[in-house]
Amino acid sequence: MRVPRLSGVSVRARRLILSLLALGAGYVGFWAQFAPSDWYAQFPGFGLHWLPVLGPYNQHLSRDVGGLYLALLVLSAGALWRIGDPFLTRLTGAAWTAFNLPHLIFHLAHLDMYNTRDQILNVAALGGVLLAGAALLLAPYRSADR
Repeated sequence: MRVPRLSGVSVRARRLILSLLALGAGYVGFWAQFAPSDWYAQFPGFGLHWLPVLGPYNQHLSRDVGGLYLALLVLSAGALWRIGDPFLTRLTGAAWTAFNLPHLIFHLAHLDMYNTRDQILNVAALGGVLLAGAALLLAPYRSADR
């Protein structure tokens, strides 16, 4: 049985994109869900602290963010498991894009809170996630792929 393919986005590229999105979602999701105050104080890690400048800690909001990222992890892992399913791949791209486009827009409007290095890293990280989701979403269908 032939599986439809997303033309322009090879199976290898889809695997890479979905794997990176799933890893990122797991990193944020588990940390925010199970250690919310630590996540808030230390995200993204590596000696950087991006969240405290945005306002006071809120456990409910932090755990909601964790849950959101864990849901994106589940969806991304499902799409990775069913790599040949173009609907699931596009749906995963749509979900990441629907979440990350307004997320990026918010951060672009509030970059003044950060130093130059953190401004660049914010835009690069969020822009990369947006491009990854869009690559999955915008790929046209082609009927002959395995």
